[in-house]
Amino acid sequence: MRRATRCGLAAALLACASIPADAQDLEPRAYVNTPIGLNFLVAGYTHSAGDVAVDPALPLTNAKLRLDAGTVAYARSLAILGQSAKFDVVLPYASMSGDAQLAGRRVQRDVAGLGDPRFRLSVNFIGAPAITVDEYPSFRQDVIVGASAYLWAPWGRYDAGKLVNPGTNRWAWKAELGVSKAIGPWTLEAVPAVTFFADNTDFAGGRTRAQDPVYSMQLHAIHAFRNGVWVAVDGTYFTGGQTSIDGEPGRDRQSNARAGLTVALPIDRSNSIKLYASTGVTTRSGGDLDTLGIAWQHRWGSGFERLAEWRRRAGWEP
Repeated sequence: MRRATRCGLAAALLACASIPADAQDLEPRAYVNTPIGLNFLVAGYTHSAGDVAVDPALPLTNAKLRLDAGTVAYARSLAILGQSAKFDVVLPYASMSGDAQLAGRRVQRDVAGLGDPRFRLSVNFIGAPAITVDEYPSFRQDVIVGASAYLWAPWGRYDAGKLVNPGTNRWAWKAELGVSKAIGPWTLEAVPAVTFFADNTDFAGGRTRAQDPVYSMQLHAIHAFRNGVWVAVDGTYFTGGQTSIDGEPGRDRQSNARAGLTVALPIDRSNSIKLYASTGVTTRSGGDLDTLGIAWQHRWGSGFERLAEWRRRAGWEP
């Protein structure tokens, strides 16, 4: 029972700690028409803390998780078959700490290291043709439809002798559809997705951990102001993701919802800050976490100064 309980705690913590590889993301404005040839460098920090909902059959109570994560990301806008597209890569670093009461005794796991890198290719195939910086001022968004393909590589820190690791020791894939509709200063977005996971064949000392797909839906309502500030109200629902260890299924199918708020603040022509927060609304399994984060973005590229000057003259940036 003790080994099964330890694995149950590990699965619960892993379900929370692998946020970048599942459906808990809240990312507004993922589907916009960005002029081709621009580059973006992003550095961010996120703090999450809260309770962990575990299998009620386990003698485990008061399970909690704390996660501090730093990320560095690079993105570039480009054209694919005449449509606007973007490629990005994210490199995470995570410090994780979890504890719980097991049969009246406190157990704890602490670890830090590089997480699994994420690669993404996004293509808008309706309503967002590839345009240059000089063509951007005449573009007006109506409906944009696009899609994204994500890949997480198992290159993060992983020790098979430990139950909790920043890396997951498995590949993961995500297919996502995005629909964005502009209505005056508002933009409404709907983003359904499904995430697939390969098996971790070296879990907890040589066991095999498998996970079912996770199905998700993100919804965003975004309001843009003429000074370049934008605010988004965010929500996501995700379900599925039941795990098994050596073929024995766990009682950890997810059916969770989260709500959040995102605020983007321009600093100057090349730099901006994004603040975001989210909290669990309903949690069937995994983490009921409160999350706070901040990200700095730097932009540059061919013609970027002309774009920034146009936005300043139009009153869209300070």
